[in-house]
Amino acid sequence: MNEPITTPDTQAQSGGVTPWEQTRQALETADLFCLSTVRADGRPHVTPLVAVWHDDAIHFTATETAQKTVNLRGNPHVILTTGGNQKGDLTVVVEGDAVQITDQDTLERLASVWATKWDGDWPYQVRNGYFYLYDEETQRVLTDSNLVFSVKPTRAFTFVIGRSQTRYQF
Repeated sequence: MNEPITTPDTQAQSGGVTPWEQTRQALETADLFCLSTVRADGRPHVTPLVAVWHDDAIHFTATETAQKTVNLRGNPHVILTTGGNQKGDLTVVVEGDAVQITDQDTLERLASVWATKWDGDWPYQVRNGYFYLYDEETQRVLTDSNLVFSVKPTRAFTFVIGRSQTRYQF
């Protein structure tokens, strides 16, 4: 990914610009994101989820029948947010389109990233373009299939409460 065009929000307090490297690191280390999608009737839908940052994109999973999946079928535009809510904390907002990933090699790399980031808490196996949670001890699949989505940022924003706001354009 090329470095984004980074600009301070001139209407915000003058705390400077948050470097993209710091923002990227926040995306890599985040434990929880909130995903915002739009329902068919135009109402918003927000749900917390775990995700991983890999290859300059945020990746998350969803079942076929999840509300977020239903929403994404009609409108792929999403916003993902992560960060703190205390003064001085960095909060990141990412805009982009969610694209389903079905390529076997890409899914296997992502399963490895998930296992590494989450210390084995998400032992995904890949089969037929889906993730499955698998218990090595009992040698059985624990969940139904999970779709995998990828969101490459088109725009992003950071907020440091009480200090600054930064915009990134990709």
